[in-house]
Amino acid sequence: MKFVVTIFCVGLVSAVSCQLQCLGGPHHKSTPSSETNFQECLLYAESSCCHANFTEKLSRSPMIEVNNYYYNRCGNLSKTCGDYMKKTECFYHCSPLASHWIHPNFSEAIQHVPVCQSFCDNWFDACHSDLTCTYNWISDWEFDETGNHCKNDCIPFHKMFANGTDLCLNAWGVSFVTSSSPCRCLDFTETD
Repeated sequence: MKFVVTIFCVGLVSAVSCQLQCLGGPHHKSTPSSETNFQECLLYAESSCCHANFTEKLSRSPMIEVNNYYYNRCGNLSKTCGDYMKKTECFYHCSPLASHWIHPNFSEAIQHVPVCQSFCDNWFDACHSDLTCTYNWISDWEFDETGNHCKNDCIPFHKMFANGTDLCLNAWGVSFVTSSSPCRCLDFTETD
């Protein structure tokens, strides 16, 4: 009986100590806190790893630039495609949940976040005719002091990516994995 009580207590302490935190890096707060005056990412306003001024960049339509990363290198994104990009940016920059999938070698990066297959498919459909010049948006650019630049020609998303799974698994490097289980995946909404 003493052994069972000990295991229960260790489990309880572990569960309680699983505190929300923020990713590392210059664009994240050191700890999550509430923010006012959010223009986007409202889902994370009560416990946020980003400052309100970050959401100003996302509120512009079309979304063009976020922290020297340009989304318009192949022309402006459609509103529906831009909305999905905003959801991924909000999660990465603002959600304290992102720290659950912190990359072991880069404290400012995430890896293997389980994203709902339905989100990936809808994201692909939303961006189907938008243009992109990179398959991996983390590593396939030329970067300099003026931001990211295309190495390749711009082509429609549906020619760059085979489907929603391909988009989720590759667009942001190892950041996302897909999941068909609605209970064990994120869709970047209040149900997460």
